[in-house]
Amino acid sequence: MLCFACIETTNGGLPSKRALPRLPEVTHYKNAMSLCYAVLVDGGFIKRKLGNAANPMTAEAAEVFISAVVSHPALSDLRLHRVYFYDAAPLTDKVQKPLGGPLIDYSLEPAAKRNQTLHQQLPRLDNLALRMGELTHNGWRIRPSKLKNGAQQVEVGHDDLLPAIQQKGVDMRIGLDIAALTLKKIAQVIVLVTGDSDFVPAMKFARREGARLYLVTMGHGVKDAMLEHADLLLDVPYQRPPRVSAT
Repeated sequence: MLCFACIETTNGGLPSKRALPRLPEVTHYKNAMSLCYAVLVDGGFIKRKLGNAANPMTAEAAEVFISAVVSHPALSDLRLHRVYFYDAAPLTDKVQKPLGGPLIDYSLEPAAKRNQTLHQQLPRLDNLALRMGELTHNGWRIRPSKLKNGAQQVEVGHDDLLPAIQQKGVDMRIGLDIAALTLKKIAQVIVLVTGDSDFVPAMKFARREGARLYLVTMGHGVKDAMLEHADLLLDVPYQRPPRVSAT
């Protein structure tokens, strides 16, 4: 498989859609069965599985994993409709930290830049659509280590404050797409990549409407309800990120 680094680029260094490696075809359209499937990927979930603080997930790693999903033998006789990747746009606000802290420009943070690059690259893969939620800054919280000593009073400075950031709209979009794909009979099989039990109602809805629900948990421990309302649990191999060695 070609990687992003090996592809000639256009448009200021960003690879064009045509130049990127194609996700493997499940079968030729003319010979495909009438059953169609869609893959819905919880981006926040696979970021934690394919990356860590020291080695964040890259577009290349996401591409390899998605290719492994659509190449699964359980999907070999089905026709791929589309891969949907759900994530939140990086926070770009400027926020003044209280208690004499500095002005924080989230758009300059390394995580924001990495996610912007990721969101530019992923949609250029064939048959992939990016569905975006948002991140919001909801004030500040005290660093947990500051509260561990059991003291009735603690002195707090700006270094003890962490941003309270909330993701919005991602779960809703996954649920709406599951409903739309099944109600409109666009996909007869939903392949859901997540470990979040909040999607159980959407999983139940899809099955009530006649769709089959395949679940990819990447080995993550999930609640029994998720397994109960999945028709098949797909075991998809993936490359774990290197562990951070203790110093």
